[in-house]
Amino acid sequence: MKRIAVLTSGGDAPGMNAAIRAATRTAVDRGAEVLGVRRGYAGLIEGDFIPLTARDVSGILEFGGTILESDRCLEFKTPEGRERAKAQLNRADVQGLIVVGGDGSQTGALALSSEGFAVNGVASTIDNDLPGSDVTIGVDTAINVALEAIDRLRTTASSHRRLFIVEVMGRNCGYLALAAGLAGGAEVIVSPEHDLSPGRVVELLHEARLRGKRHAVVVVAEGARTNGRTLYQHLRDVHAVDFDPRLTILGHIQRGARPGAFDRLLATRLAARAAEMLVSRQAGYLIGLRNGAATATPLVDVIGQPKPLPAEFLALAETMQL
Repeated sequence: MKRIAVLTSGGDAPGMNAAIRAATRTAVDRGAEVLGVRRGYAGLIEGDFIPLTARDVSGILEFGGTILESDRCLEFKTPEGRERAKAQLNRADVQGLIVVGGDGSQTGALALSSEGFAVNGVASTIDNDLPGSDVTIGVDTAINVALEAIDRLRTTASSHRRLFIVEVMGRNCGYLALAAGLAGGAEVIVSPEHDLSPGRVVELLHEARLRGKRHAVVVVAEGARTNGRTLYQHLRDVHAVDFDPRLTILGHIQRGARPGAFDRLLATRLAARAAEMLVSRQAGYLIGLRNGAATATPLVDVIGQPKPLPAEFLALAETMQL
């Protein structure tokens, strides 16, 4: 292939810029031109392309977010929207596309691939809910942002004998809550996959109190039925625990951090492999990290498949809360 394009789509994740840089430089090194697509699939439909050279992507490795910007695009889900996108790609003489994003973005990549256009995906989402990759771009940095907040809140919790409810991101997947809660020593972790009623949380906090704990931290995923606000209101209304409760919702602060070393390296490895394969006309794959290697999995085998939480993590969380 002589010309490829790269876009970032869906929620931004720390390391996306490193992926743009790696995809661009790898393609250029192999003799291809690169176009950046601004605003994800919305920009693809509108033909919002910019040239990317090796120098254009200098100095972006350390920044969070994405220099190409991102957007959600309902029109791309329609056959008409995808036809418009393919027409823009053909008009720009683009033979292949790299999509950096999560489940929704890769669903779009599969749709485009199924209609005959060459696409490779790069696994990037702080939710870590994408099969085909043990860990996705942005996860490690997001966990560390949440962990820093948990550590600071535990300090003040111990000073005042309080309970802090910390709500982290995770709409349908509780990996971020589980990993941050486990690393931060949370007394209770609530996730969509391991949802607990407010009453059950109270029971666990009472048990912690009986074991001699004078403060506590509960980490909750935003997508759990018992989310942070629900739990906080229950504890305030019924005065169910001896701890004085406080609520902290981290929200989008987890997305905008500077990527750590792990995410910069991961993004570089995955995007370089995606570009290398695309230029050599190997398309239709999601590139993710599996067993320590940058691995290509057919998009058709990834989309719509569940990704359960690690059983080891769940077991450890139960043991460590003692």
